[in-house]
Amino acid sequence: MNEKSLEIEMVEGTVQPQNSSFKTVNIPIVTSAPETELFQEKVESSSYQWYVVIICMVAYILSFVDRQILSLMIEPIKADLMLSDTQFSLLQGLAFSLFYAFMGVPIAALADKKSRIKIISIGIAFWSLATAACGLSKNFIQMFLARLSVGAGEAALSPAFYSIVADLFPKDKLGRALGVYAIGAFIGSGLAFLIGGYVIGLLKDVSFIALPLIGEVKTWQLTFMLVGLPGVLLALLMILTVREPTRKGLKMSQNGEVVKASFKNSIAFIKVHKKTFFCHFIGFSFYTMMLYSLLGWAPAYYMRNFGLDASQTGYILGLIILVANTSGALFCGWLIDFFSKRGYSDAAIRAGAIGCAALILPSVLFTQVDNLHLSLALIFVAMFFSTFPIPASAAATQMLTPNQLRAQVSAKFLLISNLIALGIGTTAVALITDKYFQNTVMVGNSISIVNAVAGLIGVFLLYKGCQYYRESIKHEKLENKTS
Repeated sequence: MNEKSLEIEMVEGTVQPQNSSFKTVNIPIVTSAPETELFQEKVESSSYQWYVVIICMVAYILSFVDRQILSLMIEPIKADLMLSDTQFSLLQGLAFSLFYAFMGVPIAALADKKSRIKIISIGIAFWSLATAACGLSKNFIQMFLARLSVGAGEAALSPAFYSIVADLFPKDKLGRALGVYAIGAFIGSGLAFLIGGYVIGLLKDVSFIALPLIGEVKTWQLTFMLVGLPGVLLALLMILTVREPTRKGLKMSQNGEVVKASFKNSIAFIKVHKKTFFCHFIGFSFYTMMLYSLLGWAPAYYMRNFGLDASQTGYILGLIILVANTSGALFCGWLIDFFSKRGYSDAAIRAGAIGCAALILPSVLFTQVDNLHLSLALIFVAMFFSTFPIPASAAATQMLTPNQLRAQVSAKFLLISNLIALGIGTTAVALITDKYFQNTVMVGNSISIVNAVAGLIGVFLLYKGCQYYRESIKHEKLENKTS
């Protein structure tokens, strides 16, 4: 066969052999655009990608303001609703995490099939109205139900966003995108303390405020209403300006068909990588437990042990969270990309293990010193490293999981993580304080005990998880080649 018999010509985007003995082969040809057009398209695409991340980060900010504002107002809510520390911990942890965790699974199943943007928008509007409803609560049961609704609405955000972001960014930039999203949690927490502190300080001499149609409300009730309603406007902005991205990285079966996005297939995928996901789910859950014990009980510790009022506590912790936590989340995202670019397939788990190990000492010691400034310096370091589990756990899931299963696998992680971290962790601090120490001033010791145990478990599982994760990545690459 001579070279001329192999000559081919381009015809309207197809490749055709000139020799008639060959069958016509249709191969798509990507035509090159002028260099300036390609550059402009890349800039616009990048700008839009980051716009999607930013608007979802703002939603995450509002979600954490709505969930975290409760912890700063612990004393007036306990007094008005006549609650114990344990009952308050149920509002703060279990009531929220129960529906946040369980509703995440069916919502994520929809997100793997339907429009993720619409699901997120509906969720934002729902949890915002539920937060405002917390301000109308007159007793423990009403507040508990309102907090359940907040959790149900917020369950729509993260699984759907994690699925979207993996369609917008390549793997070597995924860590930074998730890091930017993750800072929303801590900007939200910081703003919750700052806004709460400001409102409490502004209205400290006011017992009741009269509102049209509602009547007289306490200052803590008004605070819930003020922080809840802006989310409705954000939901409208998202549905009008963000379009559903094209799904990428679909898993194919052996016969060449796309694997269906189903609960059964997501469970089957987790079973294939059961060692990896056990270390991932449980390891990051105990790591996150340390984060929530800090966010949930640090205000009570400083008010009870150093005599700070709610307004002072809000300002101090709000500023610490805004600086330490946001920089920690961004650093974690950078660290994941740093490891990823250097060929570490376990980049996200590796970053999580490092952060968890670094968190143990400062998170235990900040309650064991008598000097306020030293305690605040220690909690600053603790807050920095406490942020790692959010971007690291998300990146680890998205890098391993195929597109049509990402939201569901993420939701299953959030189910376990929130039940352990929020449901058990925050309640464990209260139970140790109420049942063992039987003295609310000893809440600092309870925080230290929970953080020490959770940190050691987290480090061990994440360290083991690095090896299993590398093996899972190799397995998926081989699967993709053979399918």
